[in-house]
Amino acid sequence: MTNSSSALGAYYRRLRARLGAPKAITATAHKIARIFYHMWKNHTPYQDLGADYYEKRYKERVIMNMKKKAKQIGYIINLTPLAENPVS
Repeated sequence: MTNSSSALGAYYRRLRARLGAPKAITATAHKIARIFYHMWKNHTPYQDLGADYYEKRYKERVIMNMKKKAKQIGYIINLTPLAENPVS
């Protein structure tokens, strides 16, 4: 089976790595049910933004949570991008 390049596929893969396949399948099915209900209730079509969009948002959330935790204990995190071709 090939990996889906949808946001739901990326969501499932991330959960499967952390929680295991059975819980990831259940959580993804629940997410699909919530999406379906929202679409049905509001009469809107489903628009998948893709796995890249999901991964980008996930990274932003992780960074924001790290900054919040550091601030709670009295530190500030400043991020600087790495050079594209780092010299070893």
